[in-house]
Amino acid sequence: MPGNQPPRSRRATERKGDIRERAILDTCETLLEHKGYDAMTVGDIAQGAGITRGALYFYFGSKQEVVTALVARTVEHLWERSRATAQADEPRQAITAAMRRTVELWDEHGLVMRTAIDLSLTVPEIGELWNHTADLFIAAIATVLERAGVEGGTEPEQASAMARALCWMIERTFYHASQESREALQEASSTCRHIWLTAAGLTS
Repeated sequence: MPGNQPPRSRRATERKGDIRERAILDTCETLLEHKGYDAMTVGDIAQGAGITRGALYFYFGSKQEVVTALVARTVEHLWERSRATAQADEPRQAITAAMRRTVELWDEHGLVMRTAIDLSLTVPEIGELWNHTADLFIAAIATVLERAGVEGGTEPEQASAMARALCWMIERTFYHASQESREALQEASSTCRHIWLTAAGLTS
């Protein structure tokens, strides 16, 4: 699995029809909030986007595909804003920036993120996308750890293994905090930042 490419939506380039596709994804996100994944239908999405079911099927083959594309669009926002920071900023600054952007994403799109996590074990497309996204962030976290002086490698005390644990810890912590409040997200961010700094040996 490539580790240097951001997760992409099905149609990443601007062209005719992109406005309609964005309307479909925006409607899907709204319906997730008001009806939930199980209750919403392709017909609901088409109606909310102002198109027919047939027109929607020109873009997506199923409700699952719509939700998968919505998840891809959401995590791509964070990845695009984070990858340069992980590679260029001083490690302490990179960690702080990564946590700030994580708060922003979960605050704006927490429901989409929770839906992705909930469906990742039962919807293969979403599970593959989510795991690929996690791999990208694990690699970015490992890069920051190595630049802070942690030895590279996959042994328990080395950067890749530590990065994997940090990534999934952050995911689960923010999953729960996003159901409470923005204040809870900020507290989660502070805690995860402290743990990441500690792992990197940067707390002194």
